[in-house]
Amino acid sequence: MSLDPLTMESTPDKRLHRLVRVVQELSLARTLETVTRIVRTAARELTGADGATFVLRDKDKCFYVDEDAISPLWKGSRFPIETCVSGWAMLNRRSVIIPDIYKDDRIPAEAYRPTFVKSLVMVPIRTMDPIGAIGNYWATHHHATEDEAQILQSLADITAVTLENVQIYGELEERVKLRTAELEVANKQLEAFSYSVSHDLRSPLAGIMGLVQVLQDEYGIQLDTDGKELTDLIEQSVMNMAHLIDNLLVFFTTSKKELNSVDVSMKEMAIEYFNILKKQEPAERSFEFSISDLPHVQVDATLIKQVWLNLLGNAIKYSRKKDKTIIHVGFQETPQDIIYFVKDEGSGFDMMHYDKLFSAFQRLHSDQEFDGNGIGLSLVERIIGRYKGRVWAEGTPGEGAAFYFALPKTQG
Repeated sequence: MSLDPLTMESTPDKRLHRLVRVVQELSLARTLETVTRIVRTAARELTGADGATFVLRDKDKCFYVDEDAISPLWKGSRFPIETCVSGWAMLNRRSVIIPDIYKDDRIPAEAYRPTFVKSLVMVPIRTMDPIGAIGNYWATHHHATEDEAQILQSLADITAVTLENVQIYGELEERVKLRTAELEVANKQLEAFSYSVSHDLRSPLAGIMGLVQVLQDEYGIQLDTDGKELTDLIEQSVMNMAHLIDNLLVFFTTSKKELNSVDVSMKEMAIEYFNILKKQEPAERSFEFSISDLPHVQVDATLIKQVWLNLLGNAIKYSRKKDKTIIHVGFQETPQDIIYFVKDEGSGFDMMHYDKLFSAFQRLHSDQEFDGNGIGLSLVERIIGRYKGRVWAEGTPGEGAAFYFALPKTQG
């Protein structure tokens, strides 16, 4: 049974309109399967044919990749290029119109007898160096017009460009996959190496600290002021190195740690770790700490602890030069996220250097101004990233800073 002629776009304007839509559809195609699906349907609709085939050249064979027809044709079959009309169109690099297939010696009649085909038109895909062909077939004798052949050739030319793009997209995707795989391997090797180095540094540091303590205990009386300052400096440097190693170990294990999410009272946790950090400061230091009634959240308590320790620790550290340390912890809500923040009125930072803020080992202040190792904020970003959250900050030199982290309300 033939398609209803009323559904065919038979006038030139309708054909052009349909061809434009095909161009738009093919511009989005990224796979051969998508291209063949679009082209087989469009080829039939553009001429009101009873069937259409999409053929690709496979060395010395014609491979009938797909079809859209009133009854089966040759989908999935391969024929020698010299024995079929699609091969003729490719070898001769031009279209062919055949009103009666049984009166044309280019047609292998025996292959067509089981089919409905009486007439056809075949056009090559890419005339300069054909890579395939598109065929239209009719169940009744039909002499395809030059307009029909031309619109089909236009479709074939568009298809040729699309197939080339699909090949390019495919090659780019493979390169991206390969590069991504290489980067993953390199990152894993780097993490393993860094973890090993950080872990193995603990032993010699403990040895150095032990020797310094022996020196102080056994020979402290003999040391002059300069000698005592040197031993104190060695001891402080060892402690700083030990702290850096601890942070590095946390940093490298964060991405490997299995998440054990529990209900966490963010307000209680923030208060607890603020008080812990405050006790490490001189007793005479003045603090003004305020906190909103923060929403609970389902997170890994061990990891989120590191977030509060680093953000609150930074707020305290970078406010040391102020007469009073003022810190406020609060939250905001959006339909998707809960946004927690820590604001201070400390030294702040220049937003011009924002791109360095969350990078490991990058610091916006010198060691002479404030101690640190540049790991804390990158650790915060990594932890929040595990929950598909976001971290950002705002700052003004001399006026303070605000650090935000957003956690999705629905944890995946």
